[in-house]
Amino acid sequence: MGTDIRTRNNVQILGNPDGPVIMFAHGFGCDQNMWQRLVPQFSRDYRLVLFDHMGAGNSDIDSYSSAKYSSLAGYTSDVQDIMAELDLRDVIFVGHSVGGMMGVAAAAADPSRFKALVFLASSPSYMDYPEDGYVGGTSQQDIRELLGSLDSNYMVWAANMAPVIMGNPDSPELHSELEGSFCRVNPTIAREFARVSFLSDVRHLLPDVTVPTLVMQCSDDLLAPVHVGEYTADQLPDATLAVMKATGHLPHVSAPAETADTILGYLLRAA
Repeated sequence: MGTDIRTRNNVQILGNPDGPVIMFAHGFGCDQNMWQRLVPQFSRDYRLVLFDHMGAGNSDIDSYSSAKYSSLAGYTSDVQDIMAELDLRDVIFVGHSVGGMMGVAAAAADPSRFKALVFLASSPSYMDYPEDGYVGGTSQQDIRELLGSLDSNYMVWAANMAPVIMGNPDSPELHSELEGSFCRVNPTIAREFARVSFLSDVRHLLPDVTVPTLVMQCSDDLLAPVHVGEYTADQLPDATLAVMKATGHLPHVSAPAETADTILGYLLRAA
């Protein structure tokens, strides 16, 4: 018998038990703790479901299977399993970075459990595809070098990349926070999850996502530039694009007030 889903993904339920459900899905190298600055903004009115992807945070590392988690489908199935286990309905799904890709895949496969999607600094493909004119923001050569550096020495990679990914050079404490988060992830699993994050491509699924979606992009984000948000919103049948003043790739960490206000404002208008 497999590990209970709630234990496997360290599922935590917070906030108003009678409120609408918001499910937060973190990105690569992070865990549910990265949402801590948003929790106070939502907990009065919403029922919050947080969890850790396999290998992150307090997930059950013994449940990790390379065969399952070498593709986005493995992580997407975890999202679907958690929703089914908790019998969640009308879910507002907030996915950061690759977490947004999981939301695309899950909502395209079965929109019945979703009320709305929020993609936070996400991208349908981080890699450029010159053959069809798509510019994700990172060349295939750059991604090969990034993954090679990560394979060579994960801890050095974490120290070097945390400031680049976080942005906000005037806030070195945030760089340290992200580096610490990187270093809490099992290095072997992190290497495989990095490949899932940077090599996945869900562009073909965007037209199949019928759920209303808020696409949130930062004004300056090395990994998910504004034009990627514009592309995503254009490909989705029912999308609203919000370009924030926030910079870097983790606005829920560097600009939590603006991030929360943007999400809450969208939900209020959509109600």
